[in-house]
Amino acid sequence: MNIKIINRSSHALPQYETGASAGMDLRANISEPITLNPLGRAIIKTGLFLELPIGYEAQVRPRSGLAAKNGITVLNSPGTIDADYRGEIGVILVNLSNDSFTVTNGERVAQLIIAKHERAEWSEVEELSETSRGAGGFGSTGTK
Repeated sequence: MNIKIINRSSHALPQYETGASAGMDLRANISEPITLNPLGRAIIKTGLFLELPIGYEAQVRPRSGLAAKNGITVLNSPGTIDADYRGEIGVILVNLSNDSFTVTNGERVAQLIIAKHERAEWSEVEELSETSRGAGGFGSTGTK
């Protein structure tokens, strides 16, 4: 799939790191470091602008290494970039650790996944079909 992209950052375009990678790393494109204090959040700009085909979205997801090692994650995970959005991609990072964390220019802060999606049409009804689960919610299927 070919996607139009404008790169106003000082970094290379995002790329797949392995042949089986689902996501491409997004890098911070910032003029000075941004420090996230515990429970602090900030929008980290990437310098990237996309034109996605209709029927596709780009999902901004956390990087597992940042989350596991530093407690840094994407606040609205996954963030959705719609096909009609033309602004700069920003990543909302939050620091869930007890220590401050500084984001520097070029740091890999999130990953981007391109995904096809469907549009739903509602069929309003008075009742739904029965299932064995029924209305069983959180934890209703057990833990093991």
